[in-house]
Amino acid sequence: MLDNMPIGKTKSTFMDLALEEARAAAAREEVPVGAVIVDRAGRILARAGNRSEERADPTAHAEMEAIRRACAVRGEARLPDCAIYVTLEPCPMCATAISFARLGRLYYGAPDAKGGGVEHGPRIFHQATCHHKPELYPGIGEDQAAALLRAFFQARR
Repeated sequence: MLDNMPIGKTKSTFMDLALEEARAAAAREEVPVGAVIVDRAGRILARAGNRSEERADPTAHAEMEAIRRACAVRGEARLPDCAIYVTLEPCPMCATAISFARLGRLYYGAPDAKGGGVEHGPRIFHQATCHHKPELYPGIGEDQAAALLRAFFQARR
């Protein structure tokens, strides 16, 4: 598993970067979700925001994009010494990808009672068929992430 966070790096620093990605996604008319993957030393391997509309690809969620990039950087399919920071509770598809990538920790901001797959919905990491359960840290940057999502959807109503 991951060791302590490097000096000068904090959970909120990485979530701030994920929030930047979410804001960029909103500017592209995507649902504002951002993700950042960091290794044990605090090096950022990947950052991404949703691109499902832009790419006409329902799998182009922020988490999936970040996992693909981090695995490409590493040349490996598994990232056990890494953490992922996501602004919204991952959906079932993304939670499964996080499990398959063997990410060591999952930090996320806002809960998602309707579409979440971690603490809501199918609770992927609690299923007997789940390959790996990361350490979970919900609520990091929750207020900022929730406000961003609320503003995005209110503007579309």
